[in-house]
Amino acid sequence: MSHSDKKLFVLDTNVLMHDPTAIFRFEEHDIFLPMVVLEELDAHKKGMSESARNVRQISRFLDELMHGAKGEQVADGLPLPEAGRSAGADCRPSGRLFFQTEPLPAKLPDSLPGNKPDNTILATTLGLQRKRADTQVILVTKDINLRIKATVVGVKAEDYYNDKVLEDVDLLFSGVDELPEDFWETHGEAMDSWTENGRNYYRLSGPRVADWQPNQFVTGGDDFEAIVRTVDGDSATLEMSRDFRSPRNAVWGITARNTEQNFALNLLMDPEVDFISLLGAAGTGKTLLTLAAGLTQTLEENIYSEIIMTRVTVPLGEDIGFLPGTEEEKMTPWMGALMDNLEVLTRSEEGGDWGRAATNDLLQSRIKIRSLNFMRGRTFLNRFIILDEAQNLTPKQMKTLITRAGPGSKIICLGNVAQIDTPYLTETTSGLTYVVDRFKNWAHSGHVTLMRGERSRLADYASEVL
Repeated sequence: MSHSDKKLFVLDTNVLMHDPTAIFRFEEHDIFLPMVVLEELDAHKKGMSESARNVRQISRFLDELMHGAKGEQVADGLPLPEAGRSAGADCRPSGRLFFQTEPLPAKLPDSLPGNKPDNTILATTLGLQRKRADTQVILVTKDINLRIKATVVGVKAEDYYNDKVLEDVDLLFSGVDELPEDFWETHGEAMDSWTENGRNYYRLSGPRVADWQPNQFVTGGDDFEAIVRTVDGDSATLEMSRDFRSPRNAVWGITARNTEQNFALNLLMDPEVDFISLLGAAGTGKTLLTLAAGLTQTLEENIYSEIIMTRVTVPLGEDIGFLPGTEEEKMTPWMGALMDNLEVLTRSEEGGDWGRAATNDLLQSRIKIRSLNFMRGRTFLNRFIILDEAQNLTPKQMKTLITRAGPGSKIICLGNVAQIDTPYLTETTSGLTYVVDRFKNWAHSGHVTLMRGERSRLADYASEVL
């Protein structure tokens, strides 16, 4: 590679706070950290939030890189190891890490006055461009407004892409494969079929089969709906799905209203599936179906000892301490979706007011509301764990939660990647997108994207025209 092909990336603070390993992810290119970035990192190092932990981690990485380096070595740039390796690992050096060791004067337009950190980073990058005219200098930031300002003043700016799970969220695994009309002509010749424990099974082989995943759903003409149970090369075993649209298969009084809801209930009621992700817009029935399945398996079948419901309290920030009461009482205002769905599930004409009150007391004793802030270090045994609004979690937070599951527990992640409230998270970097993509090959996980809203004709019309 020629010297002119090498780039110098100036990293903004939010990139390091988002991914502390970012300094190792630019391959053979060099990295530059302005002094104002180090100041901002220092200001954010305290606390138990995810970003504070990331800041402390990047500080440890930088300290490890600086270990034993003298002043002149720092000015010449510190060699960076390859991605995913620590500084002391035995690996081939790639790019170099430069710190700002001298003022880099550059005049910003009069329309960008003051010494805001963003403007200081811009001025530093402009000064760097002039000093190193033979190198392409690029500002990397997750702040959209800073990228706009950079472009206006003539600085090339980019988003940080290394944390993307997919290039496009449209490529995300849907959990359902709709078979073409000629599927059975091309794949049905060597088909085996048999019945076992009252369930119908098929074994198929062919080119399309190789793309299937365990617990994926397959639909075709003539109401054919099946679950992929095993995949071996271009051969797969299918099991006919249960029909939860029928009242005789109702789950806590709830029946499926469309194909995707039927698939979701097949996964939710399957004790062999330990991890489930349900994606869908508001009103597609994610929470209602999950709660109905949880209540049935907790109270009727005694598979799980209790239901744990949790979600991210994004609008309030990361501390729920401003609300009065216990952890349960603090979380209750955030659980409106849970309460609304419980009203539907406990609505019964039998027993009158006294019967409903008794049912509510029973449910409240078996449904626990927990804050994500206190999940670290816990282990949940035989629990039915529901994570609502999962799109607001980072991949690291998602890993922290899922690794809490002990023997006999089931985790269900619900969310809509089109409604992300967390700063700097996008559809392609969300923890929900991350787990859907990483779990799709596992035999004990399943995913369904719910498409149709089932709230009311008013809600359906509003979602179309507003």
